Parts: sequence; structure tokens; C-alpha cells
Amino acid sequence: MRELASLANHIRFGVFEVDLRTGELRKQGLKLKLQIQPFRILAMLLERPGELITREEIREKLWPADTFIDFEHSVNSSIKKLREVLCDDAEKPRYIETLPRRGYRFIAPVETARRAVSDTETVGPGVADTEAPQPRAVADTEPVETARRAVSTSVPPFSTGGFARRAITAVIQGALDAHRAQMRWRRLAVFGVGLAALALGLALLFIFNLAGLRDRLLTLVGARHGVPVPKIESIAVLPLENVSRDPEQEYFADGMTDELITNLGKIGALRVISRTTAMHYKGTKKTLPEIARELDVDAVVEGSVLRSGSRVRITANLLHAPTDRHLWAESYESDLSDVLVLQGEVARAIAGEIQGKLTPQQQVRLATTRAVNPEAHDAYLKGRYLLTRLVVSHGGTRTQEGIDTALEYFQLALKKDPNYAPGYVGIGFAWGMRAERGFLPAREAFPKAKAAALKALELDNTLADAHGLLARIQFCYEWDWAAAERGYKRAIELNPNSGELRTGYMDLLHVMQRPQEAKAQIERALELDPLNPRIQYWFGLHLMFSRQYDAAIAQAYNILKMEPDASLPHVVLQSVFQAKGMFDEQLAEGKKADAGDRELVEAMDRGYARGGYREAMRLSAETLVRRSKRTYVSATGIAVHYADAGEKDRAMEWLEKAYAERKPDMVHLGVAPDWDPVRSDPRFQALLRRMNFPP
Repeated sequence: MRELASLANHIRFGVFEVDLRTGELRKQGLKLKLQIQPFRILAMLLERPGELITREEIREKLWPADTFIDFEHSVNSSIKKLREVLCDDAEKPRYIETLPRRGYRFIAPVETARRAVSDTETVGPGVADTEAPQPRAVADTEPVETARRAVSTSVPPFSTGGFARRAITAVIQGALDAHRAQMRWRRLAVFGVGLAALALGLALLFIFNLAGLRDRLLTLVGARHGVPVPKIESIAVLPLENVSRDPEQEYFADGMTDELITNLGKIGALRVISRTTAMHYKGTKKTLPEIARELDVDAVVEGSVLRSGSRVRITANLLHAPTDRHLWAESYESDLSDVLVLQGEVARAIAGEIQGKLTPQQQVRLATTRAVNPEAHDAYLKGRYLLTRLVVSHGGTRTQEGIDTALEYFQLALKKDPNYAPGYVGIGFAWGMRAERGFLPAREAFPKAKAAALKALELDNTLADAHGLLARIQFCYEWDWAAAERGYKRAIELNPNSGELRTGYMDLLHVMQRPQEAKAQIERALELDPLNPRIQYWFGLHLMFSRQYDAAIAQAYNILKMEPDASLPHVVLQSVFQAKGMFDEQLAEGKKADAGDRELVEAMDRGYARGGYREAMRLSAETLVRRSKRTYVSATGIAVHYADAGEKDRAMEWLEKAYAERKPDMVHLGVAPDWDPVRSDPRFQALLRRMNFPP
């Protein structure tokens, strides 16, 4: 076979070697795991060592304009992963230098190396052909056969020579037979030694449980002989790995993880860790027992998802978390149109392995045979992916744009399939968020949200999120406390493992003056989704509504440790400091909560410099009033600033406007300390009665 010399398919730097042809990175000969996009960035840097590679160049080459991806997040994540693999330091780089807001430069010495490439492999242009000698296979009998050929060609064919040739040939044949017999015994000996080594190796694997072999074998034998698997009452589904290595498919892998969690969440006898907490372990280096201890679960599901064309394959492994014991593993493959059926099969298989008790209704829901339009499902996953990233944002342009883009994806899903119920749920959530975040008047947004929720339930009344969405609308907009409670109960019945549904119900229970029941719901939500910043925020609200102010302050700071850029914890701190009479601290937190609103922050500063805290609140209220004449502004936001300024008449004037508008946060008038400055006012008490709050 001929071999070709590749001019520069290998590049060395430090202890690392890169094969640009195969896409491999090695360290001192050992192959390192590196995803495709970080590797491509490394290749771009190595192609032009010492030169600036701009972020625009990276974007154009790796993330075209029509790519569904957050470029800033993706390139930063890729550079971070690349530095982790290279053990490089951004502050004191040895390999990759960052030029802020411009790009990156490879600064280490680079050496190109030649490597032989077979002519059956793909090589680049400009490669010269070279001949190379090929190794010969040597047979066991070659020495004797060579001697026999030598005799047959060297002895002349006359009478005595023929006799001599026959004699010599007989001797050689005897030697050949003896040699063959010797080789047979040698092979038997080698086979025996190999068999013994194999047996010893298997014994060591079994004794030390390497790669979980012993657990796998015992599980298999136990299953066949009635040995029960460990008792499992709680489970976490770790993010399914995107084995395509294409970051543009991350939303799909996350969506498959989310749907598997939702399906398992329908099993009432099982505690299933919710999605947001599970996603914190994406790409983690922690061991499964470590994760299990942190989440306090008995079992963990890990696996992968591969989408190729119109096909999808999901591989799942169920492990007993404390012992890292493998209980079950299986791969499932189907067309994208049958992906919901596939998810149901995986969930049923896992439930069967852990002996989860399924009611007949749960069995029916997990056994869905409904096909789905692949394009509709794909658009829905993209929209949901965007919405879930807005969990702790309070407002601002990025949040508004994120909601708008998500809504476009949900609308696209319905364009592809007008009967796709989850698409209507997504649309309802997007419209509801527009109202609750103060981007649109409630009377404009909530009717559209309700229409979407009702349509979703008309198409599929088993969707827990659709029931939860309708309950939220009945609670925050229609102020129908009884209907909202029925809706939340039904939603939780359908998905008892949703932390988000339980926080919504907790909010309603506080408004209905049932704090102990509210406490039970938020505590359960924290068990199900402990790392979800939004649920942690709702726990802070629960503490605030319960007038546990010091605990609420501590909780808000805990959230900021998890999410330093989150604005909602500052809203909690602002309210609590006001209730405690810590007005300077309240003003500081208010400026942090509204950090993106430069005009409002400047008004607070001017007012404070002129007349202290109350003047700061009065000027900020007037700023919002002027703004309301040219764009939508929350009436309750204006009212609370006037209340803090001590101007009760103006506060009540704007509360009446909020009542007429049916602002969502009006439901908290009876429990939020923000309204304590006007709580004793007869007009405020009359407003509470008109809202028909429970006694």
C-alpha cells in the first residue's frame, strides 16, 4: 500500500498535539475530549498563530447569521471550555490571549509536523505521492518451506540427484511435520495462558466492580431470579448529552431532557427533580454519587440524544446513585414525528425498572401514541428554550426581546401544525409574561393568554402546564380565587413534581390567607427544584409575606450568590428594607433593581441629594408619570413610589388606575409590606373589599 505525506495536518505546541484532519487534540499522546466548536476555534487560531482572530471572523465561520444560537454565550462558552482543556489562564495566558471586545490570539510557539496518511484516507491538495515498502506477513512454517524450495531448485534432475532430492525432501518433510506439531502445541499453550489471563481479568473486574461490571451482571441475574432492585423513591434526570457535538442542537437535547422529566413527573409515587435544577449539572465533572447526595435522590438517569436528519436516538442509563450501580440501560430510535411516543417508552421503561406505581390514568398518559409534526415540535422547543432562560430577569430590553422571539417560535409551531397543543401553551405563557413583567397592559395581554390556554386544553386536557396557565390567569387577572385553586390542584394532580406549579399555588394560598398551606407548597417546590433561582425567589417572597424579614433578607442574598446578575432579589430586599424602616438601604436596592433604567436612577439621586429618601421617591414617581404619557408604565409601580414618598392621595389615585387595569400585582395588596404606608387608609380598605379577598 502506498502512503502519502501530509504537509501540515499535525500541529504541536507545548505538550499538546493537534490533528486538524481527524479533529483530535492530544496531550503527551493521550486523546483529550473537546467539543467540535471549541476545536474549530482552536484550529482557526492555529492557522494564524500570533495574529488577531476577531469575534466577527469566528461568528461568520462557525455561527452564520441564520443559525439559532446565542453567539455571545456560545463563543464565550467555547473559549472557556478550550482554556479548561489546555489548563490555560485567561488572566495569565500561555496559549490564548483575549483582546477585550475584539477577539483572540494564539501566543505560544507552534510547530507543524508531517504525518503519514494512507492513500485510502482523504488528504488536502498539493500532497506528493511517495512509494513505501510494505511489511510481509511471515508464516509459522516459512523457514522449512524456504529450505524445501531451495532444494527443489538447486539439485540437478539426474538419477542420483533425484534420489538425493527425494532423500533430502523426506528429511525436510519430517522436519516440517515436527515443526507443525510443535506449533500446534505452542498455540494450545498460548491459548491456555490467554484463557487463564482472561479469567483472571474478569475476576478482577468483578471483584473490584470496575466499570460497574459486577452490578450489571448481578442486576441481570437478579432480574431473572426475582432479586429486587434497590428501593427508589426519588430520581434526577441529568441533562442528556448532545452527542452530535453541534452546539446548534443544544436546545433539542435540553428539550428532550425536559420532556423526559415531565413524563417521569407524572408518576405520583416518585419525587422527580425538576428541569432547572437538573440543568445545573450540564457538563459537570461531579460523580453520580456526589450529585445524588446534593439532590438527596436514590437514582439518577443519564444518557444522550442524537438527532440526524429525520431520526432521533435516545440512550438512557438508570443508576442506583449511592452505589453507582447500573440498574438498566437501553437505546431507543424513531422518526422525529414519533418523538413523543419515544419519550413515553423511555419513561415507562424507567418506571418499570424502579417499580413505580402507576395509576391507570398515568399509564394512559405515558403510553401516548400521538404523532407530532417535527417542524412544529422543533419550533416549540426553541421557544421554550428561550423562555426558560428568563427565569429571574425582572425587566429590560433583553427580557422583552427574549419573550418576543419565543412568541415568534410558538407561532411558527402553530403555523406548521394548528392542532399542536403545547404551542398554544407557549403562546399563553409569553403573553402572560408580557403583562406580569409590565411590558403590556393586563387588559391587552391576558385575554390573549386565556384564549391560548383554553385552546390548548380543548386539544389536550391532560397538559398540566395548560391547567397551570389558566389558573394563573384566573388568579392574577380575573381574581377568581376559587377557580384558580381548582386549576392549580388539577395541574399538580397531572404533574405532582412541578416546582413551578407549586410556587404558583403557594402565591394563591398566601393571598387566600392560608400561610401554613403556602409553606407546605413552597417547601415541596424546593425539594423538587432546589437550584432553581426563581423558586428560591418565591421562597423569599413567602418569607416576606410571612413577615419573616431577616430570613427574607438572608434568602435574597443567597439567590444573589447563585445568580449575581439577577434583579428580582433586589426587589425583595427593597420591600423588606422599607418594612424595617431602613430607607437608605431600600433606596440602594431600588437603584439596583432598576439599574437598567438610567433616567429613573438619576431621578432618585437628584431627589435624595435635594431632600433625602422621601424626595427621592417623589421624584422617581413623577418621572414614571411623565413617561406614562408616551409609553406603557405600570400603575402599581407609580403608586408604590408615591406611597413611599408619603403622598397617600397620589398613591390611591394610581391604585385606582391599577384596579381598573386589573394589574396582576394587585393580588398582593393584602399581604405585601409595600402597602403598609397606606394600609390604614379607608380608601385602601375599601379597595380590598372590592377585590373580594378572602377574610
